[in-house]
Amino acid sequence: MAFFCCGRLDRKERGKKKPTWRIFSLKELHSATNNFNYDNKLGEGGFGSVYWGQLWDGSQIAVKRLKVWSNKADMEFSVEVEVLARVRHKNLLSLRGYCAEGQERLIVYDYMPNLSLLSHLHRQHSAECVLDWNRRMNIAIGSAEGIAYLHNHATPHIIHRDVKASNVLLDSDFNAQVADFGFAKLIPDGATHVTTRVKGTLGYLAPEYAMLGKASESCDVYSFGILLLELASGRKPIEKLNSTIKRTITDWALPLACEGKFTEIADPKLNSKFVEEELKRVVLVALVCSNSRPERRPNMLEVVELLKGESKEKFSEIEKNELFKVHEAAGFNDVPANEDNSDFISEEKEVKQELNEEKPQDKESI
Repeated sequence: MAFFCCGRLDRKERGKKKPTWRIFSLKELHSATNNFNYDNKLGEGGFGSVYWGQLWDGSQIAVKRLKVWSNKADMEFSVEVEVLARVRHKNLLSLRGYCAEGQERLIVYDYMPNLSLLSHLHRQHSAECVLDWNRRMNIAIGSAEGIAYLHNHATPHIIHRDVKASNVLLDSDFNAQVADFGFAKLIPDGATHVTTRVKGTLGYLAPEYAMLGKASESCDVYSFGILLLELASGRKPIEKLNSTIKRTITDWALPLACEGKFTEIADPKLNSKFVEEELKRVVLVALVCSNSRPERRPNMLEVVELLKGESKEKFSEIEKNELFKVHEAAGFNDVPANEDNSDFISEEKEVKQELNEEKPQDKESI
């Protein structure tokens, strides 16, 4: 069974320090979630459902229960548990444990009371307007630091491959926790990229990955750039203009940035209550990250530095970037709406890509 990779990790690390996660019994998780009661459901997706639960000691958990057992689902389960067991960072969702009994595959996390960034930008909490500018900046910097950790400090380095608003969870203080490592790839030492079948969400996929299957750390940078624009503007990565044309968030934001109209990019729900210099910084960094040419994107360590405003010289270079002089040549294009109305890419066969739409849910994951 694919999951035994996690067992190997446990034996290897056992002599170093005690694991911060444990194995749960299915009976224990049934009890914690009231037998996976519908009222406990936080959300669902292609992978299955996520439930709120409470352990015997009173601590709250989120339990991801895979929908159907298969070799593919088992592999994604194994990858996520192994990645989570390897990493420990304040901006990465912590693994509490897992359960693998019979055909049941469940992953247990810390419960995030403020759900996801998606829920506050576009879903059930969007009308509450609790994401003021300071919180948005903290979320931007925190999620950037989490991804930078994966790229630079995890051993081996890790590509997330599905950076998006629904995978940035928010704790009780609205601190960002990057989550969902089911699509993650471990990068061998010395490798610049891995060639793989495409997984991820349309609107966030880097062109070289979507077309050629070349996954690299730069693909995460691209996705993070889209996420930054979404966070600053409150807009979705792709919006439908009419029955035949969709417009990407970069197509909308880039001309405004070239004209210096940064206040027009800001989310109207902010009611003009933001630091204009920080807004400009976020937008320009986002657009450089989402450059169609991967060699022209910064790395995540540089992104963190830029978002924090720690390097005026580097930011000055970004302001002079040719992307903001001739935006027509930057490679951003409208997307014909009649090609596909779906958002989510999953992989079933090496050649054929299945497209499954991420439909809005009444409840939000984790």
